[in-house]
Amino acid sequence: MRHRQTDGSVDLAQLRTFLAVYRAGSLTAGATQVGLSQPTVTTQIQTLERRLGPLFERLPRGVTPTAAAHDLAARVANPLDALESVVGDSPQDDTPEPPVLLGGPAELLAALTLPALAPLISQGIRFTIATGLADDLLTDLRLGKLDLVLSTIRPRGRTVLADPLADEEFVLVAAPQVAAKVDIDRLCGNDFTGVPLISYAADLPILRRYWRHVFDTRLEAEPALVIPDLRAVLAAVVSGAGISVLPRYLCARELDAGSIVTLLDPEDSPINTVYLARRVGGSARPHIERVRTQLLEAAEIWRACVH
Repeated sequence: MRHRQTDGSVDLAQLRTFLAVYRAGSLTAGATQVGLSQPTVTTQIQTLERRLGPLFERLPRGVTPTAAAHDLAARVANPLDALESVVGDSPQDDTPEPPVLLGGPAELLAALTLPALAPLISQGIRFTIATGLADDLLTDLRLGKLDLVLSTIRPRGRTVLADPLADEEFVLVAAPQVAAKVDIDRLCGNDFTGVPLISYAADLPILRRYWRHVFDTRLEAEPALVIPDLRAVLAAVVSGAGISVLPRYLCARELDAGSIVTLLDPEDSPINTVYLARRVGGSARPHIERVRTQLLEAAEIWRACVH
């Protein structure tokens, strides 16, 4: 790669700008990453496209890469990231690394992830945490708004890589005084008379999955309580408000203490794999890699917790 434009060859700065736009999914976000104005970025991309052909389709919000862009990114990402890591490791550059941007479900982050990352915080690694739904967090990862994402769905596409960390096992639980009144056969037949359902969402996603997997039937019921935080669902179950389905890791302490009990212990419980996702060819920042390594090492402990 030659760093000149006068003879029509590809400019290194253009490739760097291209990769930023490719990863960020928009000209504006890409301009922020490379420290240029949006008109300058637009000009560089247009110059590159005159040389290589269309690289992006312009959308009302952002851009989407063409097949040529995917091919170009695959060829230049590693060399540019390697060059960036050399520049970033320069002893004359004492600028502190920015915070690691980590996203995931609030319950998983609170119960398992943050305790595993506590030693890194004491070592000077900073974090900014984002919580939300997996699809939204993975979109932010692709746009460069996050560095790493803990996802309960398997990421798709060529721009994201994912390592499986652990399997969540789901259990049907209730407080002992509620469990004593529950007839499993009636639940299987969608008879919830006197048995309130507590759900994470109005469409009962976790409960429906459990009913389909364990009882081989579609759950037809209206929740008595909907609250979008599994920790709050657990608190409601412990208080005797009703029954629910929760990941075992989240309620293991309450199960051990006897404040809640499982209503059923099937041989084949429904599970959900948790993935650690990162962008393909993401910036070679030491702190991001240390966080990723720490989480992969902690996964062994998590596997013991979630089963």
